Amino acid sequence: MNKINVEFQDMPYAVEEAMNRLRINIKFCGKNTKKILITSSMPNEGKSTIATNLWKMMAEAGFPAVLVDVDLRKSVLKNRHNMEAEKDIKDLGYYLSGLAEYEDVVYETNIKNGYMVPCINLLENPSALLEDARFKELLDKLSEEYRYVIIDSPPLGSVADAALVASMCDGAVLVVRSGETSKSLIRQSLQQIEQVKCKLLGIILNRVEVTGRAYKKYYGKYGKYYHDYGYGYGREAAASEEKS
Repeated sequence: MNKINVEFQDMPYAVEEAMNRLRINIKFCGKNTKKILITSSMPNEGKSTIATNLWKMMAEAGFPAVLVDVDLRKSVLKNRHNMEAEKDIKDLGYYLSGLAEYEDVVYETNIKNGYMVPCINLLENPSALLEDARFKELLDKLSEEYRYVIIDSPPLGSVADAALVASMCDGAVLVVRSGETSKSLIRQSLQQIEQVKCKLLGIILNRVEVTGRAYKKYYGKYGKYYHDYGYGYGREAAASEEKS
């Protein structure tokens, strides 16, 4: 199997603990929840940071996990994590275009139990490729070989790609950035997930102030949506400072 090196910076203790709680919550979603979409309503809400760290922690906990970078238009993972391989990387775009096969695009990483289908070459209009049967076949095969398939997708409010990918997943996690995402955008994103019959696993309220009136005011603002859609992870990634 091809190998790729992925660099991570150490997380502050509070962030690591929050991500660990998220990992445990995902674990209790059930054994049939394998293909998990991590998305947001708009850019810069932290979805890629959460997706990559969730993948890393699942792998380090002993669960074989594969990260699939489906943000084919604006992926940030290659530069953020200084991804390097011994030879030229054939990515998801190669597979979807028929220029590479399954075994060519699934990479072993320096993270034990961690594997990746990267996105290196950005595409202007990948929607037609994602609609092709090859993409669903890829996700299904990955779910057979790995315990968790963590999928980093584009924001739901930007393009139709995320909703399309959600229709092929067992569940979705919506990342909401504190103080930035409007109620109407959250409502629209939840409706999109529901329309494609993808189970909502939870909502992550990201970069929130966990003490003081600002936190209470914001939580009150979105409390209706946590109630209507079951539970939200709330503070699980509250201290994350990176953007995606």
